[in-house]
Amino acid sequence: MEVSVFNRTETNDKIISASLYNLVIGLTLLWGFAVNYLMVVNISAESIGSINPIIFFIGYIASCFFGIYLFSKSDKPIVSFIGYNFVVVPFGLIINLVVSQYDPTIVQEAIRVTGSVTFVMMLLGSMYPAFFQKIIGGLTIALICVIIVELIEVFIFKTHHGILDWIVALIFCGYIGYDWARANAIPKTYDNAIDSAAALYMDIINLFLRILRILGRK
Repeated sequence: MEVSVFNRTETNDKIISASLYNLVIGLTLLWGFAVNYLMVVNISAESIGSINPIIFFIGYIASCFFGIYLFSKSDKPIVSFIGYNFVVVPFGLIINLVVSQYDPTIVQEAIRVTGSVTFVMMLLGSMYPAFFQKIIGGLTIALICVIIVELIEVFIFKTHHGILDWIVALIFCGYIGYDWARANAIPKTYDNAIDSAAALYMDIINLFLRILRILGRK
């Protein structure tokens, strides 16, 4: 789900300091993770599983794309934040279904690993933005190829190879570094901070789900 926030080069909004800008990104990410945690704690996987799969899938896609539309098109922080939550909630339902299949200690380990990897990739994205700009084309092609292969494996051959989880995890590591570099290259406004956090949120959650699957197999 590519977002247009990183294409912004000009703004009429108030420019904020780099430290405040990054703080807003961090707080917005923490809000999304906190909402997901509360959903996992208070909503049972059984209740989600009882929803008609087609209705659930349509609702998931509609909510995500509506949220992306809101925070991509709006230059008002409050509207972007609402759009962000339209992405966070359906992702939270997916996370709930997935983590219910694993031991809590494995989930905690996956959270710790994801947090550590995310920090490192953000640091690298700040240090070597040009490098991530060069590899993004390859990352996108690789991700599309992996998605196609996974769909073929799941729906035709009824199997899944663990190596694909490693490949996707590496791809999203690259996306985190790339999106963090882009987030710090656009005008530093409250709205851009929230929109950048929304893009990074999707990268981080996808990385977490793959790391969880990798650790779960161990």
